[in-house]
Amino acid sequence: MRNAVLDQIREIIQRDVNNRGLARDPHENLFTACRDDLANACRSIAETPQPVLLIVTGFFIPHAQPPCGETDGPLGALFLARAGQALGIEVALLTDDFCGRALEIGLKACDLNKTVPVLVAPAVSLILPERTHLVALERVGPGFDNRCHNMHGRDITEEMAPLHRFFDPAYQTPPIPTIGIGDGGNEIGMGKISPEVIARNIANGERIACRIPTDHLIVAGVSNWGAYALAAGVAVLRRQRLPASLFDVERERELLRIMVEQGPLVDGVTAQPAVTVDGLAFDDYAEPLQQIGELLEKAQCLTYEERPGPK
Repeated sequence: MRNAVLDQIREIIQRDVNNRGLARDPHENLFTACRDDLANACRSIAETPQPVLLIVTGFFIPHAQPPCGETDGPLGALFLARAGQALGIEVALLTDDFCGRALEIGLKACDLNKTVPVLVAPAVSLILPERTHLVALERVGPGFDNRCHNMHGRDITEEMAPLHRFFDPAYQTPPIPTIGIGDGGNEIGMGKISPEVIARNIANGERIACRIPTDHLIVAGVSNWGAYALAAGVAVLRRQRLPASLFDVERERELLRIMVEQGPLVDGVTAQPAVTVDGLAFDDYAEPLQQIGELLEKAQCLTYEERPGPK
């Protein structure tokens, strides 16, 4: 039953939003390349005693006014931090200066600012316990030219701290399990997919394809959806219940509004400071969140009991 629920969660998040090209080739695309990886990523965390998640997020939008981070990534990181509290999983966030304030504001709104640290590059020194999982959430990584490109092919290497190095096995002693969550081919983790497949499906794919692989790669129509799926899947496998409040669409909207206005953050597609993600109206964006919540309710994986923690 649990495997069936994980498959249903994957189907919910794997939608080719606005025909971006994630599944342009119906036979071989970004969705089909790693179909088992959501379940495997959830299982890796669920089977680790007292796991720790270090979530690396933040994607720079240079043409925003002012230039800042995008809404896809930080909102999902905040969701994982909130879910982690309910699941007994320690969470820390790692980002750049352009995204740090938005994450801090979001955590404060959830009363998590004292328990979930925000580490801001380049002033970062890490000693990771062996039970750590590294999660790259909507985090651009270098391509085969060692440069980082956005979806339009623009080089943003100089604006991004080289946090991809944490995902390089050469920097890990001992090796640390890694998870990538992305939606465009240029994020950390996409190196697990053949660059030819990315080029065949994604516009500018040959130029922007990230070369950094991860042990597990979750490809979603919107990266935040992958974060929702990861938390839900871990809860299913551990037979734990998540607070139903996590799947409250209006609460999610309010958290995004706070981070957009006080961060600031912008929509990564429109570059506007709006309560939207990847060009989607919020109600459309939030539909998978609601559907995952309904699925967990049917599987009796939600609790409506009052408990201390995020509202």
